[in-house]
Amino acid sequence: MDDNRSQLADDFLRRFASALRSAQLYSESHPIIARNIDALAAGVELFHASQPTITMGIVDKEIVVGDVPVGKADLLGDLVRRMRLAGVERIAIERGVTRDELADLVRTLSSIETRRGGDEAAPDLPTIPHIRLGRIEVEQRAEGGAADAGSIRRMYEEAVSVASAVWESAKTEHKPDAPAARTMVDGLAQAVAQNRTALMALTALKNYDNYTFTHMVNVSILTMGQARGLGIDGPLLREFGMAALMHDIGKVRTPLEVLNKPDKLTDAEFAIMKRHPVDGAEILRQTPDIPTLAPVVAFEHHLRIDGSGYPNSVTRPALNVGTMLCSIADVYDAMRSQRKYQQSFPTERILEVLKRNDGTQFDQHLVRRFVQLIGIYPAGNLVRLNTGEIAVVVKVYAPDPYRPQVRVLFDRAGARLEVPNDVNLWETSDDPEQPSSVVTPLDPADYQIDPLTLM
Repeated sequence: MDDNRSQLADDFLRRFASALRSAQLYSESHPIIARNIDALAAGVELFHASQPTITMGIVDKEIVVGDVPVGKADLLGDLVRRMRLAGVERIAIERGVTRDELADLVRTLSSIETRRGGDEAAPDLPTIPHIRLGRIEVEQRAEGGAADAGSIRRMYEEAVSVASAVWESAKTEHKPDAPAARTMVDGLAQAVAQNRTALMALTALKNYDNYTFTHMVNVSILTMGQARGLGIDGPLLREFGMAALMHDIGKVRTPLEVLNKPDKLTDAEFAIMKRHPVDGAEILRQTPDIPTLAPVVAFEHHLRIDGSGYPNSVTRPALNVGTMLCSIADVYDAMRSQRKYQQSFPTERILEVLKRNDGTQFDQHLVRRFVQLIGIYPAGNLVRLNTGEIAVVVKVYAPDPYRPQVRVLFDRAGARLEVPNDVNLWETSDDPEQPSSVVTPLDPADYQIDPLTLM
């Protein structure tokens, strides 16, 4: 372990704990509080000289700063207790944070008990520009391996925010913020293990204004969802997620006029775009704390089994399985995402692209498993049934991806049902009044509903 990093982590945590302790013991105007906040700000500035984000979290029974275990949680009892009262499992402090923002953080944590009784819900937390507070969503609120859609949505939104910071650090610091990315991927990996359906449904949200960052998160989630289906778990699952998150990081070197061009690229512009796998691999190889799988996936993710794709003139006897899962997720998410220069494609059309050329470009065994995972009508989709009723897809049925389990929301006359009812479309019936298939997907915005809250 790097002694300097360990010393920085220990120093930061000591200053943070001192600032929090003084805020509890003295009135807000007491000079000792100001001195401790000044000391904390100085420690944070020193830490930020070597990395753009300080990430502190509770991992099992330890406090970890970045990837450095600093101490046992029971030895830092008051800090840990207040984080848990606030429902916070991690704190990320970004470069550019001000002294006043740090004071807001200390004030928030030190006043938790006066704002919250024993059994009340976790209090609302303030928005602090350069500080991200990560909720304990899945671990503490999940029961029976499931987390509610609201918790999953907040986790997803935070992940997109972290992806933006990771991208910006790669652009300005010439290396992505690995500790922040790792913390985020750890949370997503846990959610994939506990409520994969709801998390993967979130990846279908359309937001082309934020496409780069949502695409990073979506490909990470979709890759981990596939890997989990193959029995991959634990640290290796997180490596797959981290590699997928970083697959396009080389595009930080792509000129914006090429990267954001709304029209078809010229041959010269496409040649520039095709440099990003090599650029990504170089960036990731030079970034500390990045798993060795990440530069491999960044380099290979546009290569194909038949030797086509790019970088040009590069052949492989076989592609890494992480690359193959990431490539499927990459193509799927890119094609279904509506952007300024592209309308989204329906899932059926995307899957035909993945199946094309009789398996010469994508491993068809993995594509079949992906179809079983996603379905033709993925969970969270609003659909019209053959009887005219409108439903939300609740669960994919792997043996027949065309016939998922649905929750009927509107009757055939268009009236909203007071009590929705679930139907397994794969169960055949002689009753013509019983729905048996999906006719078409629908836009939930037209019905002013959020399908995720109804799954």
